[in-house]
Amino acid sequence: MGPTRRNPGGGAASAAWELLLPAASAPARTRGRSLQAALREAVRSGRLAPGTRLPSSRDLAADLGVSRGLVTEAYEQLTAEGYLRSGRGAGTWVGAAVRAARPRAHDLAPRSPGARADFVPGTPDLALFPRAAWAAAQRAVLAGLPHRELGYPDPRGLPGLRTALAELLARRRGVVADPERLVVVSGVAQATALLGFALHARGMRTVGVEDPGSPQHDALYAAAGVAAVPLPLDDEGVALEPLRASGVRAVVVTPAHQFPTGIACSARRRAELLDWARSVDGIVLEDDYDGDFRYDRAPVGALQGLDPDRVAYTGSVSKSLAPGLRLGWLLVPDSWTEEVVERKRTMDLGHPALDQAVFARFLERGDYDRQLRRCQRAYRERRDALVAALDAHFPGAEVSGIAAGLHVIVTLPGRYGPEERFLTRMAEAGVAVRPLSAYAHPPTGPAAAGEVRLVLGYAHVPPARIAGGVRLMAQAAAG
Repeated sequence: MGPTRRNPGGGAASAAWELLLPAASAPARTRGRSLQAALREAVRSGRLAPGTRLPSSRDLAADLGVSRGLVTEAYEQLTAEGYLRSGRGAGTWVGAAVRAARPRAHDLAPRSPGARADFVPGTPDLALFPRAAWAAAQRAVLAGLPHRELGYPDPRGLPGLRTALAELLARRRGVVADPERLVVVSGVAQATALLGFALHARGMRTVGVEDPGSPQHDALYAAAGVAAVPLPLDDEGVALEPLRASGVRAVVVTPAHQFPTGIACSARRRAELLDWARSVDGIVLEDDYDGDFRYDRAPVGALQGLDPDRVAYTGSVSKSLAPGLRLGWLLVPDSWTEEVVERKRTMDLGHPALDQAVFARFLERGDYDRQLRRCQRAYRERRDALVAALDAHFPGAEVSGIAAGLHVIVTLPGRYGPEERFLTRMAEAGVAVRPLSAYAHPPTGPAAAGEVRLVLGYAHVPPARIAGGVRLMAQAAAG
């Protein structure tokens, strides 16, 4: 039977009774701890303000219907912790040391601003995530995973996952994949950080990056003490003369489908890049961020397959499953393996074992191949829908880059410029777009005059909404 409320002797007593009543109704074995926690939270939140005099232990115990010993113990514990203060014959008071407010969790995840049409690149369709197949893999893994597998894993990753990944990458991307040189990472971002630390340890303080290119590379390498050196592109990939003149011994490339220009690195340029790396005793860092998605032909194999001793290869499931899984891989040359693995060990003691085991089963049962085929069909349909909508609503627009990936480059005729005015009109209409200039190193402002060049993402937008979004763009551009 719960406590019977009596008439409290004053405001503080009444407040204390209201705040502590649920704790007083807790089961007997946990009542003392519940009373202490409720009183502690009341002080932290400010509901019992500093300087408030609390009822005597006898009065509060009678008011709550609990033993006086529980209240005395609670007062003593919180006095020892600094939440309360007391003096012989002076009563018990709320201390003045507490300044903590009730904690609030803020979501700092990047979110769409609620645009009417969103063509910002880089996001897959998260609705395509195979929930049923993933849940089945989780259940099977939890039912059969040996207890020992829940300990600290090999920092490279579970052997079963590395073996399955090596088979997948060799089969689909033409990679020379030794499971002993494969490291499971928290996405390409962690792979980049690991490579940055390895470069720094070898005395390399600069790394070449494609310009335009991924805006994340600069900050990730800078955190490892390595400065990014922008390198221009030509029609075949990274331009060779600027690369040779830069003095760098490491360069980051996206040869299967350059981000954001959509260039596919030519066979000649691939050979030239590897010749350059050998001549400077350097390394090529290959980011194969969307290499599985080619729509006009079979995907071109990874650069790493041509010279695994001069190319470090990285990829992830961020475009094929979901970026929130934080699952990726890094395949390094043999001479780099030990230092990369040791850095991974000190960074996080290894990737979560359960996640690895689930992904390994997903690979082994063919679920990942089925997911890739599903995404391939969906994204090809959406690219076709975007190209058709641009042709219908922006006469003279030119789509460039190979038919691959999750975005296109579109160049609008000069009549739609200047670019700054175009972007302003898009923002006012609630259309989220990114200009190509946003991916320069460092980012530049919109072009003052001439044609408008945009990087339009389509993978996350259903075909019907693609058509409506492009129509809205055209209406906004017309003023």
